[in-house]
Amino acid sequence: MPIDPNAIMNSIEPLVLYGMQEAQVTGVHHAMREVAYIAYLMGKGYDDQTARMIVESWEVNEAFPMG
Repeated sequence: MPIDPNAIMNSIEPLVLYGMQEAQVTGVHHAMREVAYIAYLMGKGYDDQTARMIVESWEVNEAFPMG
């Protein structure tokens, strides 16, 4: 199965834009983690909105508890 770079870029671009906006509010480190977690879940088959809701549910006081 050939890899279509345009399909990959088109599916990820909204997540990149979200991360850039999030970084202005929460900081780069938080935004990078959030985008990485969302992208991981998308790779596991979740749609972007569901993945984002799941990751948002992990936050405690706008931070991810590291355990």
